[in-house]
This record gives sequence, structure tokens and C-alpha cells, in this order.
Amino acid sequence: MRPSPALPWVFSIAKAQSSANIETREMEEASEMEVEEQKQPVQNNQSSTKRFGLKNSIQTNFGDDYVFQIVPKDDWASMAVSLSTNAVKLYSPMTGQYFGECKGHTSTINHISFSGPSTPHTMHSCSSDGTIRAWDTRTFHQVSCITAGSSQEVFSFSFGGSDDNLLAAGCQSQIFFWDWRNKKQVACLEESHVEDVTQVHFIPGHQNKLASASADGLICTFDTNGDINDDDHLESVINVGTSIGKVGFFGESYEKLWCLTNIETLSVWNWKDGSNEANFEDARSLASDSWTLDHVDYFVDCHCFGGENLWVIGGTNAGSLGYFPVIYKGAAAIGPPEAVLGGGHMGVVRSILPMSSMRSGPAQSQGIFGWTGGEDGRLCCWMADDSSEINRSWISSALVIKSPRNRKKSRHNPY
Repeated sequence: MRPSPALPWVFSIAKAQSSANIETREMEEASEMEVEEQKQPVQNNQSSTKRFGLKNSIQTNFGDDYVFQIVPKDDWASMAVSLSTNAVKLYSPMTGQYFGECKGHTSTINHISFSGPSTPHTMHSCSSDGTIRAWDTRTFHQVSCITAGSSQEVFSFSFGGSDDNLLAAGCQSQIFFWDWRNKKQVACLEESHVEDVTQVHFIPGHQNKLASASADGLICTFDTNGDINDDDHLESVINVGTSIGKVGFFGESYEKLWCLTNIETLSVWNWKDGSNEANFEDARSLASDSWTLDHVDYFVDCHCFGGENLWVIGGTNAGSLGYFPVIYKGAAAIGPPEAVLGGGHMGVVRSILPMSSMRSGPAQSQGIFGWTGGEDGRLCCWMADDSSEINRSWISSALVIKSPRNRKKSRHNPY
């Protein structure tokens, strides 16, 4: 007989009056968490599907604001959350504790990222206000600002280069380069794309290579050594054929590239030789056919837990999410979801922060799967229950690294 999944627990911040003279931060810090058991059971729709319980739900606003993106600090001591209020809030990924808010952008924040170990307390953000700003996450104050121009919109940025000194940014149809050490612009590529550059990434393991993706349907790869220009430094072009939303890299040497488009198609490429390994023009239908929940309406992101494996994360307009394995070798297919997250959101999910990349430490010993944020203004924390009765039905070892049951929990707690 199949074990019954445990009921999810919801920790919701108590309602507070949202009068204009009360600061959001004060409300969040003063709120007490109420614990209440969900009355509806978690439905186990497929025997092969692993269910995750809702541990924590944080309402980040008191209106109609969106959660755009969730990113972790290098040591996972905090996570940054960009909102449609043009602000970035910081929380603990372990407890949901609110730390503070970075405010200064005057238009939509399109991308956020923490710096690496060399500057662990710095977070960067770019915006449609034409700026890339750096913030000290200890004081929540802006520490520097690079301006692409008052008429520019900055959609994405990435740090890299052979000397790790370059900051690249997609600014409408152009790609700007600065030396981030002195904030001086060193190059501008104007001929490779004809529409908005939605993504720029220095390729992991190939720090002198930059990949750009655009609404014009092209993915371009550049060598950023020397004096960067369109004629001499453009190495390859992949034509996806439709407006590109997100790209990412995976594989043993990060030679593979996944691409999600703005019409919800998925493709897998080898960026080194430009070959197409799989093309899923009907990706939503394939994902929808593999589970018994509502039709998959959109894709949030792709997730790669090292190596060659790839998952696409699909969602419904009602807020349910599924981790669907992508079979791109041989007969291309999208398999039944290996994890389902349901009951936390009431609208479209915009971002997911999987904590499976945190290979050890407090999150994994506590069985935390990750965080999600969406158009309902909620941050939801998902966890796998340690109960032996539901381990087999909730845990996917490929997505969550579980500590051995006979191992004592780490006493180290950075908080």
C-alpha cells in the first residue's frame, strides 16, 4: 500500500495594516509567524512523482507586486529577491528571516546577482533605468553605479574575462563592456544583434567566452580577449528562430546550452560546434501529457545538477510546478515530473531557487528543497519531510541531497 504523504505546514506572516505611514520593513520585522496545518491533503497524482511540502510562505508585499528573481549569496548566508517595486529584499534561505532592502532603481529590475568569494558582501542589479548598481548587503546601501545611458535599458549582465575584469551587459540591441575595476567602458558591440539582448553569460569554465541571446532569435559567442569588436571577435552564431527568453550551460565541460524561448519552446545545443541536439517545439504539450494536473502553461527555468542531466521547470497559471526531466539524447522526450510543488502559489511563478546545488550544510540536513517566488507576491519555501513513511514518495535523490538518517545534524549554524 502506498504511504500517505504528510500534510504541508504553512508559516504565514500575520496580517498587518498596510497604511501608507507604516514601512514595509517594520511590518515584516514586527510580524509574528502563525503556524497552521493545511486541511487539504497533498494529492499523489503519479506513483513516480515526488511531492514536496510547503514549509514557509512569506508575503513580500501588501498589494499586487511581483517577485521577479531569487538568487543566493555565494555562501548561502542570504538570498536576494527582486520585486516589481524596483527594490531588492534580502532574506535568510534557512529561516526566511528578513534582513533588509536595497532601493534606488527607478524602473524595472531585470537581473540580480551576488559577487563571488572575493567580494562576498556585494550584490549587483541592472534595470530598465539604464544602470547597473552595486550594493553592500551589510548596510543595504548603494556603493557604485555604472550608467549605460539615459535612453538605454539593461536586461542582463555578467562578470568574467580572462583576467576576470570585464563586466558585460545586454543593453537593448547592443552589448556593452566595462572594466569593472575602474568603471571605464572598453567596448560596445552594435552589429551582432538587431533586437533586445535578453541574456549575456560568460561561459563557465571558459571565462574569456561570452554568449549573448536576443529577441532576434540569435545566440552569439564572442572571444573577449584583446580589443573587442564585432568583426574579429564574433566566433559563432546559432539561429534559434524565435525570441529567446533564457539560456544556460551544462555538461561535464559546460559545452551544452539549453534555450527557453518566449513562446515556451525548448532546445538543446552544443555551443562549441553550433549543433542542435534536441528541439522541443511542443514542449508544453509534452510536459502536460506526462502528469495529471492542469495543462503546463509556461516554463520558469531549467535546472542542471551537474553532469549531463537536465530538467525543465513547468508551471500552471494556478501556481503548481513540476520538475520534468528532459531526454535530449536519441529520441527526444520530456518525462513525468520527478518533483511536484503545489499548494503554495496562487498565480504564475517567476523564479525558483533550488538548494540542491548546496551540496551539504544546514539546508540539506533540514531537507530544504528550495524557494519559489511569483506574481502573487509570495516567497514559498519547500522541504522534504524526514518521516520514513513519506521518504520514498517525496524525495528525489537527483534533486535533493539528503543526509544519512543515522548521521547527527551539524551543530554549525551561521545565524
